[in-house]
Amino acid sequence: MSENSLTAETYPASDLPESAAQIEVSSEAPQPSGASKTLFRVLAAISFCHLLNDMVQSLVPSIYPILKVKFHLSFANLGLLTLTYQIVASLLQPVIGQFTDARPKPYALSVGMGFTFAGLVLLAFAPSFLWLLIASVIIGIGSAIFHPESSRIARMASGGKHGFAQSFFQVGGNSGTAIGPLLAAFIVLPQGQKGTIWFTIPAFLGILILLRVGRWHKARHAESAGRKKEEHHKHLQLSNARIAVSISVLVALIFSKYFYLASLTSYYTFYLIQRFHVSVQSSQILLFLFLGAVAAGTLIGGSAGDRYGRKLVIWISILGVLPFTLLLPYANLFWTAVLSVIIGFIIASAFSAILVYAQELLPGRVGMISGLFFGVAFGMGGIGAAVLGKLADARGIFYVYHLCAYLPAIGLLTGLLPNLDPPRQRKTA
Repeated sequence: MSENSLTAETYPASDLPESAAQIEVSSEAPQPSGASKTLFRVLAAISFCHLLNDMVQSLVPSIYPILKVKFHLSFANLGLLTLTYQIVASLLQPVIGQFTDARPKPYALSVGMGFTFAGLVLLAFAPSFLWLLIASVIIGIGSAIFHPESSRIARMASGGKHGFAQSFFQVGGNSGTAIGPLLAAFIVLPQGQKGTIWFTIPAFLGILILLRVGRWHKARHAESAGRKKEEHHKHLQLSNARIAVSISVLVALIFSKYFYLASLTSYYTFYLIQRFHVSVQSSQILLFLFLGAVAAGTLIGGSAGDRYGRKLVIWISILGVLPFTLLLPYANLFWTAVLSVIIGFIIASAFSAILVYAQELLPGRVGMISGLFFGVAFGMGGIGAAVLGKLADARGIFYVYHLCAYLPAIGLLTGLLPNLDPPRQRKTA
């Protein structure tokens, strides 16, 4: 059976409501192309909302230079801000994913964006460090609701291309994270802390779009429940012990990836300013280039996993970045910019492959797995920011980059993962 016919059979065009992008589908005879188009537009809508969500959430680390001066904060204080946001998101995401696996909540996404909206308002007017922490908690709750549920929507709208769907969804978030610092440099930095209030506009737009996505999700719930029961019969040849070891390896790889990324996303601007004496705006532009490379690598990684196998992509994206991370601390400004782009592109290709690989290890538990791995990613990023902040205060920011350069060596653990992709499937995907 072809992929298009499978999509049409699963989602008849005659049964499809308006998509999140307000696209009407003909209610006459089922049209595979129309069904595929509707699914893609739902996927595009959720990816765009991921862009909006992560763009506004990236403001917190992007305005660290402003907050550090205004509230007389140390690197450890900044790390605590990141840790607060990340730990709330990491602890809640698997809980929310597990809950919605059993009790789907189609409109949870718009509620999550509402929390982000409220957190931004508080961030703009926070009078003290304590209120900054509270704003971080509220934004973390919004993220905890958004990510596992939107990942579920991406899989529902994948048409069988799970890796592509997850990477396309994820690249929206990476693009938003890349755009956030750039907008912060030209909007927030000139206006100060209160300039963040402008970012409530995209958050409100996201709420409106996600209400439409929620309507589509509600209509698709019956089909999703049927597929979930079928998926429980896959990969039963793997023992529980083998699955547990594999999940542990994937968590270790996430640790490697996000602990290293924490050194760049949270402290890259300070590293550039202290070592090369660039301006704050110049450092934000270089951070944008790095995060843009992360977005591009994310998109490539998912499609490559569908075509060549997820394990191969994991090998390349984690261990393959090691030579470049080892070179980075010794590079001049030009080569620092070049190497950071290469590192961002390669290492970002891992997450979609890891997430879909984990979903195939435990089929039928998309929300819980998505919440767990997004949660681990957030948690590792938060813990990394806090630990590296303490280390930067004690030993200096340069020492942090020398130490973190060895983290991708953890990618050697990929050899312990079973191969879930039959060779025939990888060749014809």
